[in-house]
Order: sequence, then C-alpha cells, then structure tokens
Amino acid sequence: MGLVQSVSTAGGAAFLCLIACFPAWANGDLPHRDDLSAEDKARVSRVLEFPESFDAAEGYEAMQGGAGTSTRNPSRDSFSQSNANLTFEEELSFKVGNGLFKKLWTSSPSSTQASDGLGPLYNARSCQGCHLKDGRGRPPRPGDEAVSLFLRLSIPPQTDAQRQALDAKEILSVPEPTYGGQLQAFAVTGLQGEGRFDIELKEIEVRLNGGETAILQKPVYRLRDLGFGDMHPQTLFSPRVAPPMIGLGLLQAIHPGDLEAIADPDDLDGNGISGKVSRVRDPATGEITIGRFGWKASNATLRAQTAGAFSGDIGISTPEKPDNYGDCTVAQLDCRALPHGEQDHLGASEAPDPVMDLVTFYSENLAVPMRRGVDDPEVLRGKELFYRLGCVSCHQPKFVTRRDTDNAAHRFQLIWPYTDLLLHDMGEGLADDRPVGDATGSEWRTPPLWGIGLTETVNNHTRFLHDGRARNLLEAVLWHGGEAQASRDGVVDLEPQDRRALIRFLESL
Repeated sequence: MGLVQSVSTAGGAAFLCLIACFPAWANGDLPHRDDLSAEDKARVSRVLEFPESFDAAEGYEAMQGGAGTSTRNPSRDSFSQSNANLTFEEELSFKVGNGLFKKLWTSSPSSTQASDGLGPLYNARSCQGCHLKDGRGRPPRPGDEAVSLFLRLSIPPQTDAQRQALDAKEILSVPEPTYGGQLQAFAVTGLQGEGRFDIELKEIEVRLNGGETAILQKPVYRLRDLGFGDMHPQTLFSPRVAPPMIGLGLLQAIHPGDLEAIADPDDLDGNGISGKVSRVRDPATGEITIGRFGWKASNATLRAQTAGAFSGDIGISTPEKPDNYGDCTVAQLDCRALPHGEQDHLGASEAPDPVMDLVTFYSENLAVPMRRGVDDPEVLRGKELFYRLGCVSCHQPKFVTRRDTDNAAHRFQLIWPYTDLLLHDMGEGLADDRPVGDATGSEWRTPPLWGIGLTETVNNHTRFLHDGRARNLLEAVLWHGGEAQASRDGVVDLEPQDRRALIRFLESL
C-alpha cells in the first residue's frame, strides 16, 4: 500500500514528549515542506506524531523501509535485497550494480583492462571487501588483517591557505602530508603498504541496577611498520568500521527542511540536546548543502560517498575524483611512478560514468528488511522505554520522504530509520579528538538503527559504534555520553527486565 493510503488511515495521536524536536508536526503546518500540498501536509503531520499508547504496534511500523521494504525471511542475505518497489528495468540496473560492487579490481597493467587500476595503495580490492554482505564491518580478530576497519588521518591546519580552505569547505580536514587521508595497509606488487596498527583494549567496569555488571573495552591504537617514514608530529587519526548499506537512498530522499526543523544547535528548548546540521560542499554543484553520509556526515550524496570510497579504499579514480593514484600523495614517489588503469577507449577515469552510475544506483536501492515481533509485549515495552528515556531525541523514529525525489521508489515513503542525521556531542568516551568539517572531535552523526537487530545474522558478529568497540547493543548504549548521558544513565538505572526489554526492541529493528 502506498504512503498516501497509509497516512490517511493513521490515527491522530499526541506526542508523549519532545514536541520541540519537530514543532511543525504539532500544528500540521510543515511550512518547510515545499514538495507537499496542504492535504499532504496534514496527512504527513498526523502520521509522524509520536504514539500515545504502546499497547500495540503503530500502523505500517513493520515496513520500516516503506513500500520498498524487503519481506524475505531473515538470512545472511537480508541486507542484499533490492527495494521491493523497483521496476523491471531498475532491477536489471541493480543487479549489474551488484556485480560491480562485488568486483575484484586488479593492479595495472592487466589483461582485464576494464578491471585494472587497483591502488597502488588500498584497503580492499572491492566494495564488498569492506561492506561484507552489504553489512557492518568489525575490528580485526586476533591474527587477522584489518580490512573493514581503517584509520582516517589528518593534521590541524598549518597555513592560512589551509584555514581558508577549511572555512570555505573546499576541504573538511587537512590530510597528513605523506600518508594522505587514511592509512592503507595494502599495496600492489612492488610497493609496500603504508603500515599496520595494533589495538590494545582497556577494560572499564560499569555497574548496573539490579546487581549486574558490564565490562566495556576501550581500544587504544598504535601504529607500526610505517612504510614511508614518520608521520607529522601533530597527526590525528580515527578508526572507522564500514557501516551497513541498507536504506541509503531513502535517507537521501528526506527533505532537508525536515532536518533543519529538528536541529537545535544552541539548545534553545533547554532539553540538553543540541543536534546540528553538517554543512558540506556538494562536489557536483559546488553549493553548500547538508551532509548526511559518513560517521561525521561529511558527504551530501551517495554518489560523492561512493567516489570517496573508490578513491580512498580501493585507489580507483572516478569522474568525481579523477586522480588515478587514489590516496597516494605526491610525497610517495614510488607509488606515483607505477602504472595506472585508465584506458582511453574505455572512458575517462578507471571507473567511468557507467560504473559510477550503476554502483551508486545499487547503493541507493538496497532494501531495509521488515521488522520482527513488532506486536511482542516485551518489544512494545522496550519501545516505550526507548521513548521515555529520550532516545528519540536523536534517534528520530520516522520521516516521510520527498514527493519530488528523482527515484520513484523513494518518493513519498513513510520510513522508520531512527536517526536525525544530525551531529551530536557524544562525550569524551567516544571522542576521537579529530574534527571533520562542522563535526568536532567529540561529535558524531546519529547512525540509523534500522536493521541493527540482524547484524549477527548477516555478518556473524555483534560489533557496534564507529570503531566496533561495543560487543553488543547494551555496550553500545553504555558508551553514550555528552548529550546522551541522561538517557544512558537512565538505562543503567533500569530494572534488569526493563533493560532486557529495551534490547529486545532494538533487536526487532
């Protein structure tokens, strides 16, 4: 059933709390939604109201990705399904994009000229290498190489020109002069990788109400085997695991006015939550717009995110990032002396427009899986606690996407991503002390929660947060600080059965 029908039949409930999170919803005005008619605005306002009762699931709550939700039974392929509302022609584009997403790139020169250009420095040979089964990365297990976790690198600005470039958002951080924007552990034959890192874990005990105890593990990273000499003495580095790929096109289709309406950077309502919009420069238009993608909301579009991953992770050039040497800097002379994979007869760059178009389309149309157990009494109790503890202040439950978005499959859909896509101060415990654009060293974009309960099914692990330090969902909650400190403390104070209900709710997403 389409959104128009689902919105029109939704009950008119009142907010439990946090009306200030989206004040326009309270009166049905939605002045920022220039894509909607007056009738649409009334329907959207009504369906986005917070529930008054938690005795039953809300209408269409199980279909958390709208009409495109995958209704297949949970399996290892739960994150790899196409949006259910694609056309036959779009399904073909999705499948070809899937093949390119899994494609293993080779070093140059190669007999497979459409597949060469790898590196020369890289973190993985394919998109799938980091986003295994289109899901969530993890820290390396003992004895493993780090593939789906890598280190971002930068230094504080050193010159007026660098400061001006940051102010103008021409760059969001200053790369380390020799090693670039991230550490690449691997290299093509004849070149050594940039280095490795070791992870030391420090245990932190957290006592919970009811006599339970949780042991958190704080990772400390140490670089070793640097292949190109010492790094700048002021180098800042931050670990990143690959996030899941589901629902990204729907997040892109959220109206920017909806995000502006939720933002409260100066905490004018006094609720302790001061989410702010990340402003970035769209490489396609040159205009300043809202960043939505990446752990610090540093990319405005999925195409820009895809181009950055091709360049930084695999060393493949695209029309958006045409340097055939990826993150290999001018200081790495041996790297830049190696052959690249651009072929004149195949088009400009190593991954020309047909490749970029198809991989971007694939990334935009990975379906969100249907929720499980939405009417289970324990899940409903956990949902009520999620609201009452204030978790929805950042993990905004639902949106209605734009009517005027380019892809019809994303148009006017009621979605349940549980994110506001804003930057929030998460406290010293999660701080990496590395600013990126508008994000300070302690600010992170609220990650979507949809699909989080299927992480173990798809990826055979339960590692969460930006560096995978949390070994389960409770640990992820307990790492929250800063603006989320009060909600986190509320979870600590819950009775054990209520904590279990909260986790059951998260597992149902």
